[in-house]
Amino acid sequence: MADFTLRGYQEEVVEKALQGENVIIWLPTGGGKTRAAVYVAKRHLETTPGAKVVVLVNKVHLVEQHYTKEFKPHLGHKYTLAPVSGESEEKDFFGNVVRDKDVVICTAQILYNALINTEETKHVELSDITLLIIDECHHTNKESVYNKVMRCYVEKKLRGERSLPQILGLTASPGTGGATILDKAVEHVLQICANLDSVIVSTKNYTCELKQVVPMPMKSFDIVEKRLEDPFGNHLKWMMQLIHEFMNLPQDFKLRECGTQEYEADVVTLEQRGVKEDNRILAQCALHLRQYNDALLINDTLQMMDAYSSLEDFYFTKSTRAIDGTDFFLVGLFQENQVELKNLASDSRYENPKMAKLESVLLKQFGPGVQSRAILFTKTRKSTHCLHKWVRSNRALQESGIKAAILTGAGNGITYMTQNEQADTIRNFRQGILNLLISTSVAEEGLDIPECNLVVRYGLLTNEIAQQQASGRARARDSQYSVVAQAGGREVRREHINEYLEELTAKAIAKVQDMGPREFRHKIKELQMEAVNCSKMAESLKAEKRSRYTASSIQLLCRNCFKPVASGRDIKLVDNAHYVNVNPDFKRHYKVGGNVVLDRSFEDWEPGCVISCSNGNCDQQWGFEIKYKKTAVLPNLAIKKFALETPDGRITAKKWKDIPFTIEDFNYIEYCEANYADIYD
Repeated sequence: MADFTLRGYQEEVVEKALQGENVIIWLPTGGGKTRAAVYVAKRHLETTPGAKVVVLVNKVHLVEQHYTKEFKPHLGHKYTLAPVSGESEEKDFFGNVVRDKDVVICTAQILYNALINTEETKHVELSDITLLIIDECHHTNKESVYNKVMRCYVEKKLRGERSLPQILGLTASPGTGGATILDKAVEHVLQICANLDSVIVSTKNYTCELKQVVPMPMKSFDIVEKRLEDPFGNHLKWMMQLIHEFMNLPQDFKLRECGTQEYEADVVTLEQRGVKEDNRILAQCALHLRQYNDALLINDTLQMMDAYSSLEDFYFTKSTRAIDGTDFFLVGLFQENQVELKNLASDSRYENPKMAKLESVLLKQFGPGVQSRAILFTKTRKSTHCLHKWVRSNRALQESGIKAAILTGAGNGITYMTQNEQADTIRNFRQGILNLLISTSVAEEGLDIPECNLVVRYGLLTNEIAQQQASGRARARDSQYSVVAQAGGREVRREHINEYLEELTAKAIAKVQDMGPREFRHKIKELQMEAVNCSKMAESLKAEKRSRYTASSIQLLCRNCFKPVASGRDIKLVDNAHYVNVNPDFKRHYKVGGNVVLDRSFEDWEPGCVISCSNGNCDQQWGFEIKYKKTAVLPNLAIKKFALETPDGRITAKKWKDIPFTIEDFNYIEYCEANYADIYD
């Protein structure tokens, strides 16, 4: 392909990068940050002997997107490129790929795994790379994988090592890190600069050109009054009160207002307390209260019938799993009120007024023969499905020519999308086959989505970064950015706070840019040394926690029925990813269900059947079996489905990394010798 040029503001922000400096480019969504990065990569490859460029992204679908849309068209005619993600076979010999290719585009996790892997075909040193480009680099904070990569860099730099890559970060907003005053926001921006060992640059001389290229959408608050009567929601609250009375809430524990995120946090804590205190009444009531609270949240955002259906789905699976009187009470309570709830949810007089407002917002933009594109952002995968069903069943919206589809994150389960489904949906939206995406935050940043005439934020409480990213999707001329919310509600307050924080971010960046070079470098080094010391201290505390108990002193209990089912010494770690039980007697404690289907294949294992507790009517799902190296069938366990009985009492853990004992790596040869002794005799 012929040489390509940059706009004036792009030339300005790449100037220092072309001189070999570490730089964070700060440009709004749609400002062409990736194109600027391709230009820097091209010049770097042309002028640097032995150049090796690695581009890091934080989402799998961005690997192929950056490769296909940006880097290959401009560099592929002269240089060798490779896209690598967890789905690529190349990840298994990533070290060789980096050595053989000029440009590698990969997820940050792939590179980090290679930095800590000792196998020659997989291992990579930072000194093997001459330019490291980090997309959406505002994620380089705390314990993100971006920051783990950069911490390797910073530690080497502080030790005086010189063979380190040039860093080029790209972001539309570093945010304020939760700060609400300028000094703290400046500290946050400086911390991002320290983590990336970079200065932050933006356009000063071409702001008018940038505004022409990236026009700001017209913002509107589409407000509805609170519904005067809500008999369905009131009935749910009355049922929750009955559960409060049944479970005899501890006197030292106060639940906040139901139907809020705060109440959800309270009942999560209450369930954990019930498990720790061997109080199944408390634990189970808390789990059910969370479902009722979810229904109230859905009732506030979507249709009443969506809220009712969420409860009905939950109790459909619970109705056959009664273990004791607590289950009989909770299931019975729903069954006794089911008809009344359904009738109330079907009464259109009390329907959520936000839905009517959302309908009018969409109808203003769409109509027969009108060429429009829109994204409707909502909070959860469940709400995307509910809204999609509503759009398809709404006659006025269908007659206006809306062709909608869901866009959510990739993963496993019925509410997730596969990578191929994501790609197909975005391609159809780009080609005009679809004109409305109903999306979770997955569409906010990075995705190559065409200019939209309308962006709607619906039922969202997010930070200023997410708000800016979503707003940046409305890039067509005279585009609209709508916030549909209740009068005086938290969404409106949050939106106004985010507007202030967006301004605060710009002021903080300006202050950092105005610092003298000596003062900036001194502050950056200070923050880097502090971060490295804190990281070492955290690792030490983590190691100390892991050695608090011996594996043999730990018992795993089903988190639903509290039956002991395994010892900590039975658990082994496979491929640094899967926690499996290698004790053949463990099979007595579980039953198998349907097959798990994943949208990708793996080098050494394949998924098997879902497993669940076989104690009485418990049926709590624990994980799924994996078939390792085509021979060993191993139950792969989710720790959040278990409680841990320790010498000092019962505890819970959300993730395996939080457990207080050390788990040994799985030894395939030893396992085969122990379980297939006749083969080895």
